[in-house]
Amino acid sequence: MALAADELTEIEGLLAATGADAASLEALRRRFPKLAWMRCDASDVTEQPFRRFLDFDLHLIDGSDHCVHMTADPAKATGMLLARRNIER
Repeated sequence: MALAADELTEIEGLLAATGADAASLEALRRRFPKLAWMRCDASDVTEQPFRRFLDFDLHLIDGSDHCVHMTADPAKATGMLLARRNIER
């Protein structure tokens, strides 16, 4: 269940345009139902993000084994974690 390059490009484009709020997350879940979608605070994640956006980090999740872990390989991604950063403006 690899994440195709065109899917990743579409996801990144949507996230860059809309952000990582609850409505955006729900839209992504509907558009990409094969992927698991999660959201948390960036302070809860120690791994380096796959991509960084203005207010949040995008992490790829590999849940193909019995233990879920982060991956940098889109071909192994079974889900996405959106980690919101608290940025002072």
